[in-house]
Amino acid sequence: MSKVWLITGANSGFGRAFAEAAIAAGDVVVAAARRTETLDDLVAAHPDQVEPVARHVPAPAPGGRGGAGAAALARRAAEAARPEGRPLAAAQAELPWPEAPHLVLWQAATILREHRGDGHLAALLAAGLDPAESLVSFAAIGAAPEPVFESRGWSAAEWAAARARLTARGLLDPEGAPTDAGRALRAEVERRTDELAAAPWEALGAEDTARLADLLGGPWLAMIGSGLLPAVNTLGIGKV
Repeated sequence: MSKVWLITGANSGFGRAFAEAAIAAGDVVVAAARRTETLDDLVAAHPDQVEPVARHVPAPAPGGRGGAGAAALARRAAEAARPEGRPLAAAQAELPWPEAPHLVLWQAATILREHRGDGHLAALLAAGLDPAESLVSFAAIGAAPEPVFESRGWSAAEWAAARARLTARGLLDPEGAPTDAGRALRAEVERRTDELAAAPWEALGAEDTARLADLLGGPWLAMIGSGLLPAVNTLGIGKV
């Protein structure tokens, strides 16, 4: 069964490369670009596999809400993120800081995302969950339907084997639903993840953290309202 991919910036660079790879695999691509005419050649070559959409999230004013002020605050938080034992965050932190405020904001967000992600992997490891088990248990507690996780590349056999291991540990019942122990373990993983991710925000302080959230409120709502971000995804945002 073919998959449907939503790819932003599908007219050039990495976006174009990803779109072409998905098409070659027989999948359908919802290709987003500011100017849909730049996708005309892709649509003409694959009319049944490419659906062009014009989408644009307005950039925040460089010196206004979500601009330079947010960039400065986010950079302070990112520079307080300790890289020890966090390979992806450490790699991002080694990159030079750009000059433009929106690029500083992007770099800071990337460091903070990977800092949290590295801590999340540590929490999963401490909980005794391997990569497939992590996803199976996450799906089981309602993060997203199992088909959504197909994009992570696990085969049906690998998924079933992971479910069997979790059932043997008493974390899932025979139907694949989480037991009380399974829910408790996932809750502990999330609690520990939050704890490991707290240092940058503690360094920034509650007042400036709240100010950063306020500055980014407008752009965040614009991105959600654009329709470019799938409501159901493997991150479980707003679900668990």
